[in-house]
Amino acid sequence: MKRLVLASNNKGKIVEIKKLLEKFPIEVFSLKDMGIDIDVVEDGLTFEENAKKKSVEIYKELIKRGETDFIVMSDDSGLEVDYLNGEPGVFSARYAGEHGNDKKNNEKLLNKLSGVKKDDRKARFVCELALINDKNEYFNVKGHVEGIILEKESGDSGFGYDPLFLYEPFNKSFAEMSMEEKNKISHRGIALQKAVRILESLI
Repeated sequence: MKRLVLASNNKGKIVEIKKLLEKFPIEVFSLKDMGIDIDVVEDGLTFEENAKKKSVEIYKELIKRGETDFIVMSDDSGLEVDYLNGEPGVFSARYAGEHGNDKKNNEKLLNKLSGVKKDDRKARFVCELALINDKNEYFNVKGHVEGIILEKESGDSGFGYDPLFLYEPFNKSFAEMSMEEKNKISHRGIALQKAVRILESLI
């Protein structure tokens, strides 16, 4: 069975991706599962540049080890707020300066939007997936979902900006949804549905 190696150490992303692919005939591994300790610097100007860079780095490491029968998939995703001219964008995970500090990132976003009315709080989550197989064939797909930034956090599920992102058709923040609900409509869920079609052609 082919192995899908997720080029990520983000536990929240890994859980979501594994759940979305659980019925798919492929073994899913995180970097930790593979014993890979590489921290790729995400210095690209776009989500795709960052996603591709991560996939390429992990692909090179697996080839160096003599691995075969694998597909590397990396994700770069983030939040774009219209009022802030697309911020935090590719800096979403380190918006407040410290990588992965969700609390501080959310606080900074709320401060920047303080006093801004609902109609001007439109935003979208964007997910770019980059895939490279053991034959060095590269593919990428993108997903996005529109929403509104709330004035305070709501819900305790999910991760990142989920408690602040209101999905209006459900009238819930991402952090108020079950994983099943979120995966059906999220940026990552949409991108993964596209990625599955690529995976099917590669297995």
